[in-house]
Amino acid sequence: MPIRAVLWDIDDTLFDYTGADAAGLAAQLEAVRLAERYGTPAQALARWREITDRHWARFAAGVGTFQGQRQERVREFLDEPGMTAAEADAWFDQYVEHYKAAWTLFPDVVPALDVLAADYRHGVLSNSSTANQDPKLRRLGLRERFEVLVCAVELGVSKPAAEAFLAACEALGLPPEDVAYVGDQPEIDARGARDAGLLAVWIDRDGRRGPGPEGAHRIEGLDRLPELLARDTRFGARSGIR
Repeated sequence: MPIRAVLWDIDDTLFDYTGADAAGLAAQLEAVRLAERYGTPAQALARWREITDRHWARFAAGVGTFQGQRQERVREFLDEPGMTAAEADAWFDQYVEHYKAAWTLFPDVVPALDVLAADYRHGVLSNSSTANQDPKLRRLGLRERFEVLVCAVELGVSKPAAEAFLAACEALGLPPEDVAYVGDQPEIDARGARDAGLLAVWIDRDGRRGPGPEGAHRIEGLDRLPELLARDTRFGARSGIR
């Protein structure tokens, strides 16, 4: 059966999350006069991302609340465990405003969606929350392009679990073999989608992270996606697109 729909990751796939996070954090540190505290901006971002990933993983595993993980990230980053919830919320909200000011799509996103619009249905599967991702997609002008938006926080299960991918396919009313998944993480996105029976497409814009999981298809730009979907080599030879 040919591919009939594409499910998309959002952050660092459609939306330049890393770039916005870096710009937002740098602006926040300047605003609160902590720009020199963490060394270089890259060092500050690395610490922020490590803390973010760790606390988000705990939240995704069912530990704590969405707002609570935000507060704990701020406390740990600032090394101020005694911060009140209100103080941590205020700091995070200020960062978010800087972060939102830097939101942008990757330049290949809209052209790819335009090319694919006539032949494929589209949806989103994200490991974040609807409260985060729906406003983001609307602000970026993409929400109306997607029939469904499935997020891990509301779903109760996260990628790479097969249940997350299958739930998104069910939301589209399609079996997994009729659906492709496009994401930037080789394990969470590509391997997870492959193991759930979808056509797994790993977007590796940097082109420096190796071949990726066996059976997944690696592309370095979304301009290669239409050709890949048309060929769909899941059950034959490994795709020649790298």
